Amino acid sequence: MLTYIIRRLLMVPLLLFGVTVLIFAMLQFLSPVERSALYVRDIPKNENAINGIIKRYGLDKPMYEQYWRWLVGTVDSGSGERHGGILFGNFGYSRTGSQPVSDLIRTRFPNTLDLTIWAVAPVILVGIWLGVQAAVHQNGIIDQAARVFSIVGTSFPTFVFGLLMLMFFYVQLGWFPPGRISDWASQAISQDDFQRYTSLLTFDSLLNGRFDIFLDALRHMAMPILTLSYISWATFLRVTRSSMLETLRMEYVTTARAKGLTEHDVIFKHAQPNAMIPVVTLAGFSVVGLLGGVVITETVFNYPGIGQAAATAAAQLDVITTLGFALFNGFILIVANLVVDVLYAVVDPRVRLS
Repeated sequence: MLTYIIRRLLMVPLLLFGVTVLIFAMLQFLSPVERSALYVRDIPKNENAINGIIKRYGLDKPMYEQYWRWLVGTVDSGSGERHGGILFGNFGYSRTGSQPVSDLIRTRFPNTLDLTIWAVAPVILVGIWLGVQAAVHQNGIIDQAARVFSIVGTSFPTFVFGLLMLMFFYVQLGWFPPGRISDWASQAISQDDFQRYTSLLTFDSLLNGRFDIFLDALRHMAMPILTLSYISWATFLRVTRSSMLETLRMEYVTTARAKGLTEHDVIFKHAQPNAMIPVVTLAGFSVVGLLGGVVITETVFNYPGIGQAAATAAAQLDVITTLGFALFNGFILIVANLVVDVLYAVVDPRVRLS
């Protein structure tokens, strides 16, 4: 097991290098003036000043030298001040966010992480449960209903379902409002007596003993979670059902039944664990999608997460910010891929020997 994990860890630097090279290659489509947004907030209109910035930060140097400067940063020859590269968290300046991209990520990512934590259980566990039930009751009423549910959920556009949620739960019933929190809660968390322990609003509100803020935050997350869950359940249902049906036809399952084991033990102790390998992959990348910011869902419900910020940057052609988010998502994807590989070995010990 340890050897397997070490082999996977050794691949991480190579993958990170590939991601940085790819993002840097995309930056080359920008002019040196546009790339200067990586180092300065306001690009001057004076041509001599622009040329000075280009020379100061080596934007006219060979590509390999520009890549090294972008990676580790530069040192101002005049003041001796060091400007860090992406390894030091400098992704450039966000024109749409009016702040450095790293600060924008630091501000928005906790909101997305908060949503992910509360959405991951219903998204994955309910989807797996539906798939298992459909496979166990193959061709029965439950299976037929699950198939219809899967087809509708797979073909239903996310933004349409989100708008329906808004019209029903917010406009008609007034139960679950969009946004992050209510105005009164926003004023409460801005007070000095509200301590920020984790930057995650739901957890911080609990740690501060403010259950009213906690419930308000959950109310605002209810519709995004329901939308994400419904769309994901359809996919998890189909993958889990297919994998379970294939596993239930295996000889060892027939043998387990012949030994007199209960159907519950056959399904949940023998069949389901071996059917989870493709589901683990789907679950891993579903979490990556949530952490990377679900652009459409956050935009529809005006949820101030990283996905909404990325959509705003893309809509306003803020290339530096968009590529900064792409680089950040690449890092998340690599880490998630490592976690999925380790979970493979936990679910199926045969993977460790491959």
